[in-house]
Amino acid sequence: MRPNTTLRAWRAGESTIGAWLSIPSAHATESMAHAGFDWLCVDMQHGIIDYADAVDMMRAISTTDTIPFVRVPWNDPSIIGKVLDAGAYGVVVPLINNRAEAERAVWAAKYPPAGGRSSGPARATLYAGADYQDHANDETALIVMIETKEGIDNLDEILSVPGVDCAYVGPSDLAYALGLKPTGDNRDEGHQRVCMEIMEACKRHGVAPGMHTSSLEFTNKWLKAGFQMVTLGSDAGFMRAKAGADLAAARGETGTPTTLPEA
Repeated sequence: MRPNTTLRAWRAGESTIGAWLSIPSAHATESMAHAGFDWLCVDMQHGIIDYADAVDMMRAISTTDTIPFVRVPWNDPSIIGKVLDAGAYGVVVPLINNRAEAERAVWAAKYPPAGGRSSGPARATLYAGADYQDHANDETALIVMIETKEGIDNLDEILSVPGVDCAYVGPSDLAYALGLKPTGDNRDEGHQRVCMEIMEACKRHGVAPGMHTSSLEFTNKWLKAGFQMVTLGSDAGFMRAKAGADLAAARGETGTPTTLPEA
């Protein structure tokens, strides 16, 4: 079976850098994959990506050595199984609140006897190899999102569930849980303190800590702190930032005004 280089890096105590995919385009995905990220995550929870889009995007990622992850819309065994059958090497499950919900996610993601995933790997054997089912439980990552007050309160019991490989912080929803505005790269000291508490709990339980960011500043901050699954940004965010910066520079350097009406 093709090795999950990202999961193996976490197990070795190493950090990885990835990006979020929100544009339902195989071409945009392939371009992102060729940038050299350790992993890319197709986001089916927020945005406009459906299952057919996700399959095509994973095909595009497979033109490289980048590892394909998928964030599913919900802790639902049917969609978890389908994205794994399509070749996802990791599933990000949002809004995990307690041990039972973590166990449900593991059950959906792992073949018996570790779980209850049904046999039918469809595209996964094409991507991973004919021996996929013999090794899938060890080479596919189960990533739970910690982003609610209940999830924080039940952190140790969630992280102690066998089969949980990574706990990924959703900072905007975590801000909601702490009574703050839903800011991604959050500078609030209380928010950052809770993030560090989550990381330390992960270390206690041998689970890789993950953090969603949207800037180089915060990516570097959390990598230096010890997080192992860190998002540098998103396809749409990179496109908007680069286009906006170059456009503003061109207008500023040449004095070319905008022809658009003022808002």
